[in-house]
Amino acid sequence: MAITSTGLNAAISPDVQTTAAVKDKSILGKDDFMKLLLVELQYQDPTAPMDSEKILTQTAQLAGLESADNTANALDKLTASLGQSQEFSTIAAIGKTADLGSDGISFDKGTNSVFELYFPADVKVGSVNITDGDGKDIGQLYDVLDENGVVVNNLATGDGLKAGVYRFSWDGTDMNGNIADSGVYHVSAGYVDANDLTGGIQNTKLGSYPIESVRFEGGKTLLKLGSSYIPLENIVEIY
Repeated sequence: MAITSTGLNAAISPDVQTTAAVKDKSILGKDDFMKLLLVELQYQDPTAPMDSEKILTQTAQLAGLESADNTANALDKLTASLGQSQEFSTIAAIGKTADLGSDGISFDKGTNSVFELYFPADVKVGSVNITDGDGKDIGQLYDVLDENGVVVNNLATGDGLKAGVYRFSWDGTDMNGNIADSGVYHVSAGYVDANDLTGGIQNTKLGSYPIESVRFEGGKTLLKLGSSYIPLENIVEIY
């Protein structure tokens, strides 16, 4: 089975498109009604002037319309302020870990499946495990790969993966060299922390990454996990 690893530094920068707001001329505001009232007064019959009670009624309606318009504007500003406050509150999540709630990858015969794993500590030696839906081992990577994707054979040197996010590519072969069936497979990793003198096995899984930055685009909040920006609603847990 062939699995390779490379370190990640590149960020995805999708194009940002803006649209100009167009005023709806079919909606009348308080200023429009005031103009109508003034025109009505201007062209009234001098011999039969407008009823003062009618003028007072229309003036009261204008005052009510202005009040409602001001209230609507205030609510719009409050909504925008609350939205910005909620967006910027996610900045506090930078440096924490986000979980996407899935450790699965999709594999199609004839292609390579590319995925990313996060190692929270330096790795002395580790194994990337790929299993099917029944938990059967499909493939494992027992050699330690350095940050340039080169196999490290002399483990006594202590050289290995530095803490961080790494990209792996699986060609679909199982431990016997056969090509696995197309489908969804689960990915996890076991490793020995290079700084842990006890030599205990640590575990990490696909879908769990540190939050590197927060991005606001088109009214959505995006979190940078690994090499991708993920919408906030796709994240099931932050810890």
